[in-house]
Amino acid sequence: MEYRAPAWLPGGHLQTIWAALQARRVAGPRPLWRRERWGTPDGDFIDVDWLRPDPSPPPAPGAPLLVLFHGLEGSSRSHYAEAFAGWARGQGWRFAVPHFRGCSGEPNLAPRAYHSGDFEEIGWMLGRFAALHRGEGGGPLLAVGVSLGGNALMRWAAEAGDTAGRTLSAVASVCAPLDLTAAGHHIGRGFNRQVYTRMFLRSMKPKALAKLAQHPGLFDARRLRAARDLFAFDDLFTAPLHGFAGVQDYWQRASARPHLRAVRLPALLLNARNDPFVPAASLPTAAEVSASTALWQPAEGGHVGFPQGAPPGQVFWLPRAVGGWLAAQLK
Repeated sequence: MEYRAPAWLPGGHLQTIWAALQARRVAGPRPLWRRERWGTPDGDFIDVDWLRPDPSPPPAPGAPLLVLFHGLEGSSRSHYAEAFAGWARGQGWRFAVPHFRGCSGEPNLAPRAYHSGDFEEIGWMLGRFAALHRGEGGGPLLAVGVSLGGNALMRWAAEAGDTAGRTLSAVASVCAPLDLTAAGHHIGRGFNRQVYTRMFLRSMKPKALAKLAQHPGLFDARRLRAARDLFAFDDLFTAPLHGFAGVQDYWQRASARPHLRAVRLPALLLNARNDPFVPAASLPTAAEVSASTALWQPAEGGHVGFPQGAPPGQVFWLPRAVGGWLAAQLK
């Protein structure tokens, strides 16, 4: 599906920031959520927000369930999560947002958090969703991952290979940094460093220090406070807490791009070529993906933006296009 940016929102930065902060997210009332806490196999927890159908009637028996994996420091309150929730509500689908550890508003318990290649956690969550959905007489299970969540979801799809179709009917990745090394360095330069990196570190550093208070000696607090980019933060916190030798090992091993040929179920990779977080040169080519994978790489859209319409604009294109593609795979 073709995307065209409105003339009054030129460039990737405006299309990113305005979409997140000012554009309309849903056509009707904002989504209402029902929270459910799941205990994890290692004694921790994650929180899952289920879309409440109000004011629409509840989904019919056999309706699909769409699961959305959010991006870095995202949640069910993120603009894209609410936009997808509004679309799913209009389709009569069930919809859920599982929060990565520490992203639901309450610190998790274990001496770990979440990361871009967390495919084992993705697999565990999808398995639980599948069992619950089947047990309630539900229909197909679909998943969309946004930014960090998109890379982690595609890592799972590649690792699962031929068995992925037993759990999901199709997957979609939206604006994912599929080459983490390229994206990690890109967001650490110039305007990106001054705006986006600072925004992420503003929430990530306090969470990391709270984790240190839970588990003294986990890392060097002085070095963490001195971190000024994601390279330094991931090298000190994310990589060692999740079993990587350092940031370069983490970014290389967690990246989905080298594994995309192993994806066997229907998959969509959507990336705008003017995404401030993901350099266009790092996007996969048709030769790097499997035959079951579709590549959408429009010239504009920003990072999880794709706004349309007259001011203040709306972000309906993204869930309509991606959700429509997922729905088409069920036919």
